[in-house]
Amino acid sequence: MPEYLTPGVYLEETSFRSKSIEGVPTSTFGMAGRTLYGPVPCVFKTEGRNVAQVLKPTLVTSFTEYERAFGGLGEDGTLNGEPLYLAQSARMFFENGGQRLYVARVFDFVPKEDGSVDVDKAFAKIAVGTAGTWFARWPGSAGAKIQVSVRFRRSKNILVGSGTEATLKGVQPGAAVEEVPNRNDIPNDSYGATPVVPVPGKIKIIGRAPDGKLGYVQGGAVVPPSDIADGGICHITLDVKVQLGTRTDDYTGLELGKAHPRAIDQVLDPETPTDELSMVWFERNSASTEAEILDALLKDTPKALLLRGGGDGEEFSPDALQGKESDPDDARQAATGLAALDEVDDIAIVAAPDIAVLLGASKKTAVDNVISHCQRNRYRIGIIDPPDKDTSISQIRDFRSQFDTEYAALYYPWVDVLDPTAKNDPGAPPVTVALPPSGFAAGIYARSDVERGVHKAPANEVMLGMSRFRTNVTFDRQAVLNPEGINALRFFPGRSNRVWGARTMSSDPEWKYVNVRRLFIYLEHSIDKSTQWAVFEPNNEQLWANIRQTIEDFLTVVWKTGALMGIKPEEAFFVRCDRTTMTQNDLDNGRLICLIGVAPTYPAEFVIFRIGQWTASAKKN
Repeated sequence: MPEYLTPGVYLEETSFRSKSIEGVPTSTFGMAGRTLYGPVPCVFKTEGRNVAQVLKPTLVTSFTEYERAFGGLGEDGTLNGEPLYLAQSARMFFENGGQRLYVARVFDFVPKEDGSVDVDKAFAKIAVGTAGTWFARWPGSAGAKIQVSVRFRRSKNILVGSGTEATLKGVQPGAAVEEVPNRNDIPNDSYGATPVVPVPGKIKIIGRAPDGKLGYVQGGAVVPPSDIADGGICHITLDVKVQLGTRTDDYTGLELGKAHPRAIDQVLDPETPTDELSMVWFERNSASTEAEILDALLKDTPKALLLRGGGDGEEFSPDALQGKESDPDDARQAATGLAALDEVDDIAIVAAPDIAVLLGASKKTAVDNVISHCQRNRYRIGIIDPPDKDTSISQIRDFRSQFDTEYAALYYPWVDVLDPTAKNDPGAPPVTVALPPSGFAAGIYARSDVERGVHKAPANEVMLGMSRFRTNVTFDRQAVLNPEGINALRFFPGRSNRVWGARTMSSDPEWKYVNVRRLFIYLEHSIDKSTQWAVFEPNNEQLWANIRQTIEDFLTVVWKTGALMGIKPEEAFFVRCDRTTMTQNDLDNGRLICLIGVAPTYPAEFVIFRIGQWTASAKKN
């Protein structure tokens, strides 16, 4: 109770309504697997510094964003001869209505004998004389396709006055300036056929003297600008252009001095760059001066430097997919693989299409990892792919029989799509590529959630962006697959290609349907997130009434959307939180127990019309 010690009028705010529950997103997709290039958590050491790239899974909201972050499909859609299934699945996810995708890149570094990352086998790079090194920011053989070119620009004269009255204007400490013969005739700085090439011996770096005035850094001190006869000082900046395939990044107005906020090794830093998806970083030799770095950069102006080396690490494996959790005692050690997706609360759907590149028993282990991930996190469901593009009916049944979980769904068969990387011969049939169905299914989950709601079974929905199914699932074949929890993908003449199943991989009839499992995930997660305010509140009738009203209000809204059975709320759900749900022992031990029962709607999986003959003159009963 508030204290009232001094006489007076006290104005206080209070609430006469129950807390509200906000529904959580259900269509956010998460994938872990191989990519051509892009962000991956790692800690490594170069000759000049220790680097820790502490990263979480990257959010992309379109395939264009995916291409910028992870290199897309590259030139031929493969990585070390294996198709880039994750990239293709991301493309199909967005094609089918998906809106938010988190990607956790899996990259198994080749270790040195001491267990540290072998930088030379992971990162492409090229030395700039002895002054510094250009590094690919992310590991992978794609780094060897990065080109870096440097150009210089001159701006206006910055020397004002002469003699002891000379001052510098329009620059910051760390900027590079150049002496020119005539302060009234600054050379052209255009990117024409004759690029600007500053004179190394005339380059100075700006510093700030103890009295606050700008001058030149010289011998560890800052000296005031001198009177330069008929000449002057002009500001020069360097521009860096980075190219990888069709992607081009331009970084303009960079400086050489470390004190400048646009210093080249700060804008292009491996850990905290200005552009979080920058492709390169620059490591200067700590023993080199700015003049030496400039001289080294000038020698390569204006030609493009092609980075060299780099590699794609160890082979993809179930352990690499599983990843490792972040180290609570070392902030530099970030989570990887599926474990990295644990740290993103919004994810509701998970898949790992790259399981297809694994062999033998490794596929089963990897699928177990995905299922374990979903069960551990409770509020997400996994989409499982058939083990191979040409899996037969018998093989998919054998595969399905190895699992029993309500937190995953299996779709069959694989899907052929037109290969976007192929250069088709006008006289030949179009080139196709076979893809696992998880990307399509995840997009349909998202589309159905947005258009209808999570309670609607994500089935009888058209699949977009495809050519044909690898196996023709007929009516009779599905009669074998459906009872075993294998969701068929079928072609219907005049009705296109559709998802024709909505079952989980569970033997428990209570959790047979995907939409029922996902509806309860939605309800549980929403209530969990929105009732945290109740922890440590006084455990009495007032709190219980507030809890009941809060949940009843939320479930009433859910019922009105058609997610629950019943013609009135009392038939659709109940909420109990009182002395009947808690004993005195519960209260003494700080436990509040609330019972919630809901009546979900089940999909009309079998629509039956019974038709018989009727005598027209017969009387109605």
